[in-house]
Amino acid sequence: MNSPSMQMQPMFLILFFILCVNANPTVFNIGGVLSTNDSKLYFKDTIAHLNFDGQYVPKGITYYDTAILMDPNPIKTALNVCRHLISSRVYAVVVSHPLTGDLSPAAVSYTSGFYHIPVIGISSRDSAFSDKNIHVSFLRTVPPYSHQADVWVELLKHFNYKKVIFIHSSDTDGRAILGRFQTTSQILEDDVEIKIQVESVIEFEAGLDSFENQLQEMKTAQARVYLLYAGKRDARIIFRDAANMNMTDAGYAWITTEQALGAENVPEGILGLKLVNATNEKAHIRDSIYVLASALRDMNMNKTIQITEAPKDCDNSGSIWETGKELFQFIRKQTLMNGETGKVAFDDQGDRINAEYNVVNIQNRKRKVEEVTVGRHFFNKEFNKMMLTIEEEKIVWPGKRTVKPEGFMIPTHLKVLTIEEKPFVYVRKLAEGETCTNEEIFCPHFNATKDLDSTYCCKGYCMDLLKELSKKINFTYSLALSPDGQFGHYIIRNNSGIGKKEWTGLIGELVSEKADMIVAPLTINPERAEFIEFSKPFKYQGITILEKKPSRSSTLVSFLQPFSNTLWILVMVSVHVVALVLYLLDRFSPFGRFKLANTDGTEEDALNLSSAIWFAWGVLLNSGIGEGTPRSFSARVLGMVWAGFAMIIVASYTANLAAFLVLERPKTKLTGINDARLRNTMENLTCATVKGSSVDMYFRRQVELSNMYRTMEANNYDTAEDAIKDVKTGKLMAFIWDSSRLEFEAAQDCELVTAGELFGRSGYGIGLQKGSPWADEVTLAILDFHESGFMESLDNKWILQGNIQLCEQFEKTPNTLGLKNMAGVFILVAAGIVGGIGLIVIEMAYKKHQIKKQKRMELARHAADKWRGTVEKRKTLRTATAPQRRIKSNGVNDPATISLAVDKYSRIIGPERAWPGDSDIRHRRIEDVGAVQLGPRYLPCDVSHLIV
Repeated sequence: MNSPSMQMQPMFLILFFILCVNANPTVFNIGGVLSTNDSKLYFKDTIAHLNFDGQYVPKGITYYDTAILMDPNPIKTALNVCRHLISSRVYAVVVSHPLTGDLSPAAVSYTSGFYHIPVIGISSRDSAFSDKNIHVSFLRTVPPYSHQADVWVELLKHFNYKKVIFIHSSDTDGRAILGRFQTTSQILEDDVEIKIQVESVIEFEAGLDSFENQLQEMKTAQARVYLLYAGKRDARIIFRDAANMNMTDAGYAWITTEQALGAENVPEGILGLKLVNATNEKAHIRDSIYVLASALRDMNMNKTIQITEAPKDCDNSGSIWETGKELFQFIRKQTLMNGETGKVAFDDQGDRINAEYNVVNIQNRKRKVEEVTVGRHFFNKEFNKMMLTIEEEKIVWPGKRTVKPEGFMIPTHLKVLTIEEKPFVYVRKLAEGETCTNEEIFCPHFNATKDLDSTYCCKGYCMDLLKELSKKINFTYSLALSPDGQFGHYIIRNNSGIGKKEWTGLIGELVSEKADMIVAPLTINPERAEFIEFSKPFKYQGITILEKKPSRSSTLVSFLQPFSNTLWILVMVSVHVVALVLYLLDRFSPFGRFKLANTDGTEEDALNLSSAIWFAWGVLLNSGIGEGTPRSFSARVLGMVWAGFAMIIVASYTANLAAFLVLERPKTKLTGINDARLRNTMENLTCATVKGSSVDMYFRRQVELSNMYRTMEANNYDTAEDAIKDVKTGKLMAFIWDSSRLEFEAAQDCELVTAGELFGRSGYGIGLQKGSPWADEVTLAILDFHESGFMESLDNKWILQGNIQLCEQFEKTPNTLGLKNMAGVFILVAAGIVGGIGLIVIEMAYKKHQIKKQKRMELARHAADKWRGTVEKRKTLRTATAPQRRIKSNGVNDPATISLAVDKYSRIIGPERAWPGDSDIRHRRIEDVGAVQLGPRYLPCDVSHLIV
């Protein structure tokens, strides 16, 4: 049986093997390719002392050195790296090269980079080593020449130079420093007020023979500050030709790099840069070794990284040393706060950052050219950033001046652009042979491609301002109209994946430096201020809404407007209710006419319902009441109350009628920008502005107006003129634009009105190029114009023009009532006439019908009476013949008796009626009381034969 100790032994061996495999190396070789033996010796001593520094070297770790001299032949240098350094398993290489000569550490970088062995350069400053596609493992403790652009930007900020001309050679370093300068100046624009503009870039091929043509071009530019990157030989040619053209005298400023300062003919007054510790090779050797030791220490402390031994054979080209890649990243992340050369740190490309520079000034002292240090660019530990200090009193500028030059040449003739925008700019096309008047300025189209034969003249608010400005600050100008008729807006173009803003219109011409100034109603806003310079506002304004006044609602029932429909209905109902109550009160009152009518034959007819309605309407309409008035006290009290009610109603109606039809002014349809109909735009409400204008940009910025803007965008116009024309014709309901223009239009045409309060308040300013020398002069002149009252006089002359007072007077004057207002009343009268005629026709037809009916009744009554008479006659005859028969039978024949009977009969019957249907009232009354009719009312025949 195996004992437990024998069973445990294989486990310990396995664990020991794992620990041995995972353990990091304890010995690290560091290679060096140095320029001198002194540097080699210092390199060895530094590494020897490093082993005793516990801060950088953990216990159990030992560093060894392997150093060689750089050979002038780069091939031999590469072979020596393989033979002496890589074969010694070096973990990194520190490389230098002589300050004189063309030796380069490129061979060391290529050879070591193939195996990803980190290489730390201590003297090479060529920009080519920043390309990690070629020099994959190269770092350096010195910055490349292109990093001087960072200090240039700081210098320009300090001296307040806003416009420069950049001169550089067409090699890698020249292009690199230009790119670095442009990038750095753009980054700093967000934090500083000054924005540096490169007016011109002059690129030249190395090996110059003459620079006169380029200098001639530079002399016509405005900028007088020159940034120069050139080698020593090329700098000598440039300085020679510049001196011959007097471009190194007073008024000019030159800022150069270190190489150009090496020319023997450097002019006095030039500023240049010198890298601190640039020639101190030992200081860079020490800093590079300690940075490398810090990186190796951090790698050893990182448990997730297994450090493997470095390659030892250049012939084994198939292997890739992954530890070298990791070590490069650790070195790049190191920061040495108290290095011999200052703070040591690296950027993403492995280039040194936070390097310190001295600002030197070339001066002639005792007939000797000297480099005098006048400033420093250093790392401030307190603020943890790079800072620049300049002692300006020590500087001698070109021309032996002690005062800083302005840095630009002020041109006295300016290219001024404008745009047609009433009342600020009126444009008139000239006929053939016609010229501009004294009030006008000649203004052709700027860079026009069509309509070349047409000429124009301009006048207006801005033209008077331009004339006064030119007199005030002493410049001449040539005026031109906008080429596309627009103020301009930006469009974003993607060039190589980078969005770049490009401007059109007036702004685009100014940004591209094709013009010097814009004198127009140009609104100041952040988008434009980012690319051009603005003066102080010459007129303050805002945004408002223009619309056409709504027409009066003069309908046929306009006279009913003083009262609401409900009130009219209540009045109508009240008339008839009061009439009914009056009738009832007078009907049932003991003192009413109904009770008195039977006793007093002289009284008028009693108050019936028709008379009561007539009375109520008569009182309400204030007409005379001739008959049918109430008699009872109760009814008359109600009549007095009704009269008071009628007085109040009529007075209220009269007052409101004056308000509605005489003094009424139509209100605007919109209440302002916050009107719900604009915020939630309806199909029947169209609003618009001008494409690409400042108002358009304002709506783009306002998130709360995004819904409204999306609807507006489809309706936007190219010019304000077209939009205002459509507002007048009613095609466009609301035009949103600058308040100054819209107030002018409303003053010209009283049918137009601005709606709501101003919003988006801003001002009109003079536009100039970025860094224009005229900016301050124009601003001071405009402020002076405001104080002197000149701007107010321009307002009165061009904008107000007295028309606002006319519109206000028109608003305050009562309107004359016309047919439209009172047409309903006339129609009501016409309807009354037509109604009366219609009623009388009806009455006549009804009366005719009644007469026919009455005639039929009379005929029937006549026939009945005739029949009754015949019956009565027969009875009478029978009665009369009866006595005769008795007489005859008795033998009596007395004529007197017969005569008496006939006379009595005649007296009872009475006279005959004149109309068959007529009857005597007294006769009817006798019939009513029961009197017996003795015979017919007329004799049916002659009764004379009855007389014997």
